[in-house]
Amino acid sequence: MNKITQLFAIKYPIIQGGMIWNSGYKLASAVSNSGGLGLIGAGSMYPEILREHIQKCKKATDKPFGVNVPMLYPNIEEIIQILIEEGVKIVFTSAGNPKTWTSHLKENGITVVHVVSSSKFALKAQEAGVDAVVAEGFEAGGHNGREETTTLTLIPMVRESISIPLIAAGGIATGKGMLAAMVLGADGVQMGSRFAASLESSAHENFKNTIVNLKEGETQLTLKELAPVRLIKNKFFDDVQELYSKCPSKEDLENLLGKRRAKRGMFEGDLVEGELEIGQIAGLIHEIKPVKDIVEEVISEFESSVNLMQQIKF
Repeated sequence: MNKITQLFAIKYPIIQGGMIWNSGYKLASAVSNSGGLGLIGAGSMYPEILREHIQKCKKATDKPFGVNVPMLYPNIEEIIQILIEEGVKIVFTSAGNPKTWTSHLKENGITVVHVVSSSKFALKAQEAGVDAVVAEGFEAGGHNGREETTTLTLIPMVRESISIPLIAAGGIATGKGMLAAMVLGADGVQMGSRFAASLESSAHENFKNTIVNLKEGETQLTLKELAPVRLIKNKFFDDVQELYSKCPSKEDLENLLGKRRAKRGMFEGDLVEGELEIGQIAGLIHEIKPVKDIVEEVISEFESSVNLMQQIKF
């Protein structure tokens, strides 16, 4: 039993990223039932919708699951209250200061994990009292760190800085990737893109099919003036790049982005004008599969890779 399986009382140290428009109760419960830790993505849910997903998740699994909460959420106080009222035991926080809610959540018996993109913020999260951190490298899909530090370099640097359990994220979708992250100092891994392309993901089929057909180099980090985000290169992405050629103001970028563009792309399936968030590792994802099969494949490849490493001699 390692630190992550012990902390969450799960079988495998695999956490499913709480992705907006992908991570409803069906995905979260499927990951938990398969031995990992499923997360409901609160970032794309109104408070009462979140409550409904939590209640449905409780019925769909008797295993531990959690909720990912971006702290820039406009209804954050209401969200926190719902988590407490519904007896959620594990909360992953992101996009904000961990000091704001960590102590309150822990006082209510909740295990708290914070998502960071640098050693500096990992240390601040540890000082705020979180139980673990997710260190997310530049390869990750969706919103990302400004430092552009890759997972390969981020994980050992964060490991050197903190003593609490460390979860690696960004560019991990296979057993080999999981082993590499753990060799570098992670206690477990968080995978988003691989689970976005699962049968149980709440994303639109158009988006899932796009993921499995992506090639290397077909995503890019952009919109750093607003919040860095890794997107698939589609017409909307091209429009952003064209606007950049005109030296836009932050307001110009906000006007182009508009409202609900991520929902339009990932949930409604508009591959032209929608915002399509996915990680670089999508180039290694070739098939939409049930969560159970994904977890079994990752663990099988992890174990065979461990055996292979033990045979290497110099």
